Amino acid sequence: MRAATSIGGTSARGHRWAVRGWFAAVVAALGPNLLETRGLPVVWAGGPPTFQVSAESDILVPMRDGVRLATDLWRPAGADGKPAEGRFPVILTRTPYDKKSGGDRIARYYAERGYVYIAQDTRGRYASEGIWHWLTDDGADGADTAAWIADQPWSNGRIGMMGTSYVGGTQHALAMARSPHLTTVIPVDAVCNMGHASMRNGGAFELRFWNWIVLNAARGSAAAKDPGTAAVLKEMVDERQRYLSLLPLRRGATPLKLAPEYEDWIIGAMEHGANDAYWEQNNIIDHADRYQDIPVYLVGGWYDSWASNTTATFRALDARLRGPVYLIMGPWIHGAQGASDHGQVSFGTDAAIADPLAWRLEWYDRWLKGSPDSAVGRAEPFKTKVRIFVMGTGDGHKTPEGRLFHGGFWRDEWEWPPARAAATPWYLGPDGYLGREPANGAARSTSFDFDPRNPVPTIGGNISSGNDILLQGAWDQRGGPHVWNWPAPIPLSARNDVVVFRSEPLDQDLEVTGELNVELVVSSSAVDTDFTAKLIDEYPSSADFPGGFALNLTDGIQRARYRDSAVEERMMEPGAIHPLTIRLYPTSNVFKRGHRIRVDVSSSNFPRFDVNPNTGERLNRHRRAVIATNTIHHSAEHPSRIVLPIVPRP
Repeated sequence: MRAATSIGGTSARGHRWAVRGWFAAVVAALGPNLLETRGLPVVWAGGPPTFQVSAESDILVPMRDGVRLATDLWRPAGADGKPAEGRFPVILTRTPYDKKSGGDRIARYYAERGYVYIAQDTRGRYASEGIWHWLTDDGADGADTAAWIADQPWSNGRIGMMGTSYVGGTQHALAMARSPHLTTVIPVDAVCNMGHASMRNGGAFELRFWNWIVLNAARGSAAAKDPGTAAVLKEMVDERQRYLSLLPLRRGATPLKLAPEYEDWIIGAMEHGANDAYWEQNNIIDHADRYQDIPVYLVGGWYDSWASNTTATFRALDARLRGPVYLIMGPWIHGAQGASDHGQVSFGTDAAIADPLAWRLEWYDRWLKGSPDSAVGRAEPFKTKVRIFVMGTGDGHKTPEGRLFHGGFWRDEWEWPPARAAATPWYLGPDGYLGREPANGAARSTSFDFDPRNPVPTIGGNISSGNDILLQGAWDQRGGPHVWNWPAPIPLSARNDVVVFRSEPLDQDLEVTGELNVELVVSSSAVDTDFTAKLIDEYPSSADFPGGFALNLTDGIQRARYRDSAVEERMMEPGAIHPLTIRLYPTSNVFKRGHRIRVDVSSSNFPRFDVNPNTGERLNRHRRAVIATNTIHHSAEHPSRIVLPIVPRP
């Protein structure tokens, strides 16, 4: 253990924080005279820093099996820099991304305000001992860490957790381990429900996790501690785009063999399509009864990779827990709640969280200190548990940065999804028809050829770990130098394997808010194939955007062998007609008058999802690929449609 060091100082910045109106989701019922709920700025007088900080690093905390996890500790200190007397609540973050990476500022912020802040490298990562596994050790390791914390003389036994993505997943893991010392969690864009539209999505595999493995095997792993091995793994990182064209990934055939625990996990994950016990860790949807009954604040974004699982987790926990469960969904990409521009689109300055530490402080003060001065303490019982950003009310001008101004506003809701949203079918038809009534016409179906060797490129969407291979967020659905596998300025709609269905220009604004499905009736020449769908807000031509703007909102995929069951495979009969449902990610968007609602249907979205070879071979074991002729049926007998949750106009 290294010697304790003093981190001095307080800052006048700590006396006041500007927190935008979205914070009403936390403080809810303060009343119209105190808080505006449509996104206007509001100033909060947060508690000023009252302590200096004492820090210790690389404390080795033993787990039940003897493995020791490296842990850094920041404690409130007196003017002399020595740790303050007394017991304090604890804020814990458990991370695979290096506990020393960017955490000092956050740690100081909370320690200066009367919290012990702890950052720990998860098992097998960076300075911690042991072998890394994807989250399966984090429930037990988190519980052992919490027990160690509770036994320390500086701890009052109350622990809150914070963190994003995998670090949000370690919060869920500990909550499902039911530590008596865990008091509250704030999981942001958190890893959960991995067999439900995250790692396995409709049976397809999200290749962002292949990217995560390749990147993290080369940094922070046990193998990467050897310079020679690290250099070889780094070569694979540098050649990821080429490796993607060579999938499937085979055991022992790439440099990943030098980091066997990473190779084992990714190959197992890519081979296991069924949503069964294999994906049980952090499966809250099916096992909400395992979750500890504590206050939970869930944070997600419409363009985050975990959006559908954040809303699904809210529904599951809200029905199960007595403690308050809150949800906020912004127009954000993964981990970017402090920004208002995402991809090629701006949502307006009110879309950003002004101070992500200050609002957490209010929550922690209430649940870890029981502070009567905390806003959420005064707001009990909560009146509004859900806060969403409704996108799309901007005027579509080009911002000085060259982005489309899509705009939007914050709104409080009583539940998710909004009960007043009416599930409304819009039917797909011949010649690109999309309308409220099934189309009349001689053409009863639309067919296209899907060539696995030439998949439809991914341009934006619900992405994380996209480093260098995927674009996150809202993008015009056309190529360019920003798209490595579609560099020409050609719209995806020009491809013959993308079937575009467009409404007439809307005669009035239409709001779509909630969960969405595309219900197709399909057939194929193959025994197994994929169908993809993407919902697009199609802007008309304007002076700023003469070519219009095809703005992606949400998408999804369904692998045909899992069309009837997420657990059991069932191949298609070539030529036979089958119903198939594609679950899209949730969204909230106003399609403005003059815009078109557009649905693009295809059979690939690469490298967002792995590409189906159409052969029916075992997942990640194929050696062949064949072109499939895939058909969308849209007759009165076999209607295909998208079901939109339409919120009635006020």
